[in-house]
Amino acid sequence: MRVSMTMSLPRQPSTATHARRVLTTLLSLTDAGEDTRANLAVLISEACSNAVIHADTDTAVDITISIDDHTCVLEVGNRGNTPDHSTLDAGLPAPLTVGGRGLPLIAALADTATFVAGPPDRVLLRITKHLTEVRSA
Repeated sequence: MRVSMTMSLPRQPSTATHARRVLTTLLSLTDAGEDTRANLAVLISEACSNAVIHADTDTAVDITISIDDHTCVLEVGNRGNTPDHSTLDAGLPAPLTVGGRGLPLIAALADTATFVAGPPDRVLLRITKHLTEVRSA
């Protein structure tokens, strides 16, 4: 089985919720276990939230979800700039710092996560998670 969906959502806080609902619906077609589903829900929520916060004003958040028998690939893109000197495996900020935890969380939960090179005014984050855990019947 292979299923793929692409959507362009407004740069609003509700974008993360809508994307998570679509992902949950698509994952219901798979045998992915609950922990894997929960991790993917966090991954898409964090990626979309970051896109909403950091995207250029009056632009959309573009989301692609691709699922096959073994892998889920999430791509979240927006108009803006790739974070300077930001790596997905960066350490957490000081405990009282507001923000800065999304990328380290994505790095911890994803099998792979990277910013994909593209046009200078576009940011694309590609996240891969293997669907190795099978839900019980």
